[in-house]
Amino acid sequence: MGLVEFMGLAAFAVIGGGAIVFQAAVNADLRAALNSASWAALISYTGGALAMVVFVVLSRSSWPAAADLAKTSWLSWTGGLFGAVYVVAAILLLPKLGATTLLALFVAGQMVMSVVLDHYGILGVPQHAIDLPRLIGCGLLVVAVVLIRV
Repeated sequence: MGLVEFMGLAAFAVIGGGAIVFQAAVNADLRAALNSASWAALISYTGGALAMVVFVVLSRSSWPAAADLAKTSWLSWTGGLFGAVYVVAAILLLPKLGATTLLALFVAGQMVMSVVLDHYGILGVPQHAIDLPRLIGCGLLVVAVVLIRV
């Protein structure tokens, strides 16, 4: 991968990260307006589903073949469930913790889960053993959360 390609992908990742923070703030604001975390989450997911329909149509993606669907694991169908956990947590916690603390905690959780997935090679993730530098990195994320919160 060349530098230009990496920079483009990195920029897209940074935009995606910013979108996560903005989504949390928008959803928390909606929860306050509606006085309901459940309705705010449902509206968020409905908007996301509609956006994905538009994306699928514009990208001219073909329907998945029945054989491809049949060979998927049941666990592969649970991604929306984990997304819902994130959305509800963000809606409920952002007003109590603030955006910076909430996202720092989310990143810490993502890193811990990433280390576990890497170590065991779960769900086809390339296997990378837990080692001291990775553990130190996770520890530094915990320190970062403490520093952000102080």
